[in-house]
Amino acid sequence: MRILIATWHRNLVGGTEKYLQVLMPGLLRVGHQVGLIHEQPFQPALEAIDPSQSSLTTWCLAEQSLADLMRSVSEWKPDIVYNQGLQDGPLENALLDNYPAVLFAHGYYGTCGTGSKCHAFPQIRPCRRRFGPACVVLHYPRRCGDLHPLRTWRTFQRQMERHSRLPDYQAVLVASSHMSCEYVNHGVSEHRVHLVPLPMTDGSPEAMPPASRTPRGRILLIGRLTAVKGGHHLIQAISQASAKLGQRLTLTVAGDGPERQRLQELAQRFQVDTEFTGWVAAERKLELLRSTDLLAVPSLWPEPFGLVGLEAACQGVPAVGYAVGGIPDWLIGGQGGELAPGDPPTVQGLADAIVRAFADPDHYAELCKGAWRHSRSFSLANHLWKLEQVLIAAQNAPAFCNANS
Repeated sequence: MRILIATWHRNLVGGTEKYLQVLMPGLLRVGHQVGLIHEQPFQPALEAIDPSQSSLTTWCLAEQSLADLMRSVSEWKPDIVYNQGLQDGPLENALLDNYPAVLFAHGYYGTCGTGSKCHAFPQIRPCRRRFGPACVVLHYPRRCGDLHPLRTWRTFQRQMERHSRLPDYQAVLVASSHMSCEYVNHGVSEHRVHLVPLPMTDGSPEAMPPASRTPRGRILLIGRLTAVKGGHHLIQAISQASAKLGQRLTLTVAGDGPERQRLQELAQRFQVDTEFTGWVAAERKLELLRSTDLLAVPSLWPEPFGLVGLEAACQGVPAVGYAVGGIPDWLIGGQGGELAPGDPPTVQGLADAIVRAFADPDHYAELCKGAWRHSRSFSLANHLWKLEQVLIAAQNAPAFCNANS
């Protein structure tokens, strides 16, 4: 099959690109031909997402007109377009009008005016509304996102355009049960929404289950430091959990962002021993995961999936987090970690989850083994098998079979 992947960037800049960096070699190994459209200019000095040893055909929208790009793509003759979330509306429209297409919804593509799917006022909590014009009215009272009027309107318009084209995709792929419900709730028929969990992108599960060990109260937070990531909840929860356990818990924060100073001040205020490492490379991240006792994923917004939890589970490290978005798909409460209630997410609920994870050494040991066992099902082989079935069915969709016959 000739699979044309359409995405924003050819350089490694985020989770979507990391997924493609793992996926494309897998597709090539099982015999598919892969082409790549990217919107942003490629920077050779930075890490690329396409395999260095392959000779993928690539097109860059920023370096040629849409008409020239589409002519060149037509000569390549793709069987299917696999869209990863394009920013450019005319490009998305041109691909949808000419080829059968499948969308992987890494985020709230066409189902939220801001993409965050949460309110920030009077407190940060997930939004359960169906996307529509009323979202514009509620945007400012609920502080849904950017407060700049023009940027807000442009983002809303682009999301409305995306929403209007969802019926034109042969299939919509999602990584979690939460996202499956999201797209069904927004009018995509159930038979076109497919749950295809993401594969591991960094590392793989250890060959043997983790050996039993006594936790020393080390907690790790990895990610961009923004308000919706819940670091301010975590620091307060650690303070409460330490008092309940009668044990001093420590926190390592691997990441950076606009909330860093606030978190440093909170850690000092609540007397939580905290180390801020800034961003870390993959090798250092693995070292931190192997040396921690518990991963914290205190997201207040409904994460579509949350791959970092699986990276920890591969090392036999359980997690704590709120039951929001796709997190419960990989964080099974009482088995691979502990969940706190997510509607609304509270400091007290997260503190209780931390206490449950650490209070009983035998229970903690079971959480470690459970996390490791569950991580083994998120393999690239499993992902490829499910993805291929969807792509084949989309390629054979009657409308395009008739048009191309």
